[in-house]
Amino acid sequence: MDVPQYVDDENGVRHCYAIMAQLRPHLASENEFVVRWRRQVADGYRLLALFDGPRVIALAGFRVQENLVYGRHLYVDDLVTDETSRSCGHGGRMMSRLKQEALDLGCRKLVLDTPLSNLLGHRFYFRNGLLATSLRFNIAIAS
Repeated sequence: MDVPQYVDDENGVRHCYAIMAQLRPHLASENEFVVRWRRQVADGYRLLALFDGPRVIALAGFRVQENLVYGRHLYVDDLVTDETSRSCGHGGRMMSRLKQEALDLGCRKLVLDTPLSNLLGHRFYFRNGLLATSLRFNIAIAS
């Protein structure tokens, strides 16, 4: 097993779709994933994948942001391990790589959002040193 690698081309992104769909089941198709990936890359989004041979077993999507709350920080949009490979340490390896990315990119924090209902995810984040320091509120705006 290698270290997490950047996925920077469309073929690689297509190869990641099945795992990302486990986290984001609202993605209607591989093509929608690619189109959205392209748009997000224009805003600094990066995708890391952990491979077991040719098979993607974990993914992380992130970007560097800056705001008045956190300063410069690494925001993790997506973090998922293939459901058949969970509890094997892959998520921890991804988290370690994300922390190193944050450090290398001059970020003061690593920030992510997770649903309140994601209790197993909360335990994973606590084990990896993340603390729940706020709640995020939102409202859908009709188009």
